[in-house]
Amino acid sequence: MFAAPMVAIVMLVILFLYSAIKILNEYERGVIFRLGRVIDAKGPGLILLIPVIDRMVKVSMRLVVMDVDPQDVITRDNVSVKVNAVIYFRVINAVKAIVEVENYAYAMSQLAQTTLRSVCGQAELDELLSAREKINAQLQEILDTHTDPWGIKVANVELKHIDLPAEMQRAMAKQAEAERERRAKVINAEGEFQASTRLAEAAAIISEHPMALQLRYLQTMREMASEHNSTTFFPLPIDLFSTLLGKGKG
Repeated sequence: MFAAPMVAIVMLVILFLYSAIKILNEYERGVIFRLGRVIDAKGPGLILLIPVIDRMVKVSMRLVVMDVDPQDVITRDNVSVKVNAVIYFRVINAVKAIVEVENYAYAMSQLAQTTLRSVCGQAELDELLSAREKINAQLQEILDTHTDPWGIKVANVELKHIDLPAEMQRAMAKQAEAERERRAKVINAEGEFQASTRLAEAAAIISEHPMALQLRYLQTMREMASEHNSTTFFPLPIDLFSTLLGKGKG
């Protein structure tokens, strides 16, 4: 007779506890709305709600990695490229992230796309390829400024890929090859200059000390005799015997 009412009461108690007791993980916060008004952000751990009156929206406080879709960009020097980026951000104020913007992840994605096109369009191609750190810092500063009212902190922004047209890639390859040839010629000319300078210094020393040339001559003969076993005919300069001839005449 009393079984049906007891079962109904037990079911109501279970439903009440299920709707009143919430458990949040360490990385979650719960924004509590009571009759449509924000009370506070609670968590982590056990959260008690008033059924029907209270409503909770979960917000993840972990770092979010968002891949921005490739954007068609025309640089300042009129080169068409495709650029995409990666954004690292996290929610630091759960209440603002829910109240100030309808969908903060979608809003962040759209803002990142427009900012990426704007910033990359103001830079030249060489700057886009060589000064990525500067572009990344500029993107991060702009995004962080715009998302601060949403309770979001942009930790980092990195340009991921810069796709160039095929003809531009060929032109850059030719330019790099020409630059390598220029450097090789400069290095070769510098080597020739240093060698000629050393030879001029050696000639000046030899002109002041003629015996140095004769000693070098004898040293060369010795090296040739030690390196080769065959017979070598080596002309002897008369200067070697000038001293002896002078003494003989005396």
